[in-house]
Amino acid sequence: MNEKHIPTRLSLSEDETPKFWYNVRADMKAQHEPFLHPGTLKPCTPADLEPVFCKELVKQELDFSTRLIKIPDGLLDFYRATRPSPLIRARFLEKALNTPAEIYYKHEGNNTSGSHKLNSAAAQAYYAKAEGLTSLTTETGAGQWGTALSMACAFFGLDLTVYMVKVSSIQKPYRKAVIETFGAKLVPSPSDTTDVGRSILKNDPDTGGSLGCAISEAIETSVKTDKCRYVLGSVLDHVLLHQSLIGQECKAAFEKYGIKPDIIIGCAGGGSNLGGLISPFIGDKINGKSNTRFIAVEPASCPSLTRGRFAYDFGDTGKTTPLLKMYTLGNGFIPSANHAGGLRYHGMSPIISKLYDDGYIEARAEIQTEVFKAATAFAKVEGILPAPESSHAIKAAIDEAVKCRETGEKKTILFGLTGTGYFDMSAYMSYNDGTMSDKIPTDEDLERGFASLPKIG
Repeated sequence: MNEKHIPTRLSLSEDETPKFWYNVRADMKAQHEPFLHPGTLKPCTPADLEPVFCKELVKQELDFSTRLIKIPDGLLDFYRATRPSPLIRARFLEKALNTPAEIYYKHEGNNTSGSHKLNSAAAQAYYAKAEGLTSLTTETGAGQWGTALSMACAFFGLDLTVYMVKVSSIQKPYRKAVIETFGAKLVPSPSDTTDVGRSILKNDPDTGGSLGCAISEAIETSVKTDKCRYVLGSVLDHVLLHQSLIGQECKAAFEKYGIKPDIIIGCAGGGSNLGGLISPFIGDKINGKSNTRFIAVEPASCPSLTRGRFAYDFGDTGKTTPLLKMYTLGNGFIPSANHAGGLRYHGMSPIISKLYDDGYIEARAEIQTEVFKAATAFAKVEGILPAPESSHAIKAAIDEAVKCRETGEKKTILFGLTGTGYFDMSAYMSYNDGTMSDKIPTDEDLERGFASLPKIG
């Protein structure tokens, strides 16, 4: 198709939006290792998981064969308020970089949560309500997931308790205000409201917390509360399933306008947005229909893919979850408190970990100051202030576009703009006044995290 006929905004009609979630596991040549019960070390069954998670989510989590899973009509009605999200040609960024590359970004920040997290939050709240539950618990890092779930719970009529990583709750007080505006309760983690929180504080009273800590507290509260379940915003297979809306919309729009991406880039913390963005495209690569490159970009301060180990580990610091085979820094690893984004999880999605280990995905780690340099460059020309998490993908997209300028190659680059940065102004202030620093863990720091890996033989 002639380029002049490709609009800056690649739109889809309501009829062209996804009606099913895409389960990439149905196309994977080899599956990730099963979750193991921490007591028996045997593969988890539905009966093992249902005391913690909603029944329908457990069913989705253990489904490796159903390629397309229908989205319930009641949930589709909710999605229509914000979806499809914009897919935009970054023409001004291309001009600023003087690159022959075509750059596109999928903007997931066009809802009050400011991120992609609402895709799975709405699904999980919908199923909890359908099961007859009355409340949920969860963790949140930078606050996008907690905000999204508070919105979803308000819509579907559920109580919610959010355990937010303590350092992030200090850095982002307005996230707390929004979460509480939607009726949820927010608790900085680790806290003295749970046994595991008190134990963590006893060992390290000054800890800034981590997602692993917050997960432990949320799970403990859920299992002690009647008609309550725990829900997770990343890592698990059913979360990536819900986020496949992102990639499906991109794929449908690209096919509509005759565009084939050469490189797809996403930031990587627990893996949910990355998995959602790439899964429909990586399915084609697995089946030999494309040769697209996929790049996961993580923070150098929490480098699970680039410096972690591929091993079974607990999903939380309190060691209460099933064991997951994933790239991990160890459940005891606590990221630097000066890290400004939400990519603070010690492990990576088992799906993403398996695809990376099998060579379908590349990975790179970026330092914080360079990420914010890319963020401000993008904001100045495209007019959107990106979230620190998304800015990791922006950094890699700019680097790839510059390579195209240097080689003269014209490539099509897609990256995920997972959210907006309007609740991250303290981080931007730190970057602007020159006080932001970079903290990269030493090998000794990583060894301390690896020492927490379970010894399972």
